[in-house]
Amino acid sequence: MLVSHESPISMLDESRNYNDYDYALVHLFEKYPEYYNFFKVSLTLGREVLLDNSIFELGEAFDSKKFAEYVEELKPTYYVVPDVLEDSAATISSFHKFCLNYPDLPGLKIGVVQGTTYQEIVDCYKYMNENADYIAISFDYSWYQGVASLVAGSRYSYKQQMLHRQYKGRRRLIKMLTEDGVWNYNKPHHLLGCSLACEFKDYKWIKGIRSLDTSNPVVAGIVGERYLKGIGLVDKPSVLLADLIKVEATAEQRADILYNTSEFKKLILD
Repeated sequence: MLVSHESPISMLDESRNYNDYDYALVHLFEKYPEYYNFFKVSLTLGREVLLDNSIFELGEAFDSKKFAEYVEELKPTYYVVPDVLEDSAATISSFHKFCLNYPDLPGLKIGVVQGTTYQEIVDCYKYMNENADYIAISFDYSWYQGVASLVAGSRYSYKQQMLHRQYKGRRRLIKMLTEDGVWNYNKPHHLLGCSLACEFKDYKWIKGIRSLDTSNPVVAGIVGERYLKGIGLVDKPSVLLADLIKVEATAEQRADILYNTSEFKKLILD
């Protein structure tokens, strides 16, 4: 799997050393020209750039017209077509309308699977399989909470239980899609975000998962948390990377980030 960890502006140049490709959040382009320029340079260096519609950060996808203009201007390798959180029908409609209104944009289209039930997720998956170049599956569908078992042991907080359900839920979803003959092994898949990094130890058996993104090891490093070897974190920092985008990383923070990103890579390669 190709890995990218969103990073603060102060570490963008250095991030090329620990990222396999570069992951851009579109809503930061207007406010931080230096952020946008980093991705322009990455493309000239021959690196892959994935442009996200920032739905996780904003609660809804970035304005479609402005998003299309940035796709046209930046010419990313891939871009996430605007979707609607937890709504299969609205996401399918959004994908259709966006492609109809902007049919000639450069780059490959990533379609995000959405839904609140397994059937809705399957319906959305099948549509994206037919119409998108790349399929993305998120880490935090509410459906996961109903299908993943609780973690045994009282030492786990309610938040930690939620995190375990999320990572086990996505693992369960992918297993169900493969068992039910829905998963297209020949289509590239992207895993959006993560709850706990240890999840990614479980996907070596599945063909078709090409890439993932998560700021988890970077945010952890900024707040002073180091990965446990072979595990990662047992909890997750609550702050978003987008809210830390202007952090001037100290030497200690840089060391923690580099350590965490190295340990993350070991998790998926182990």
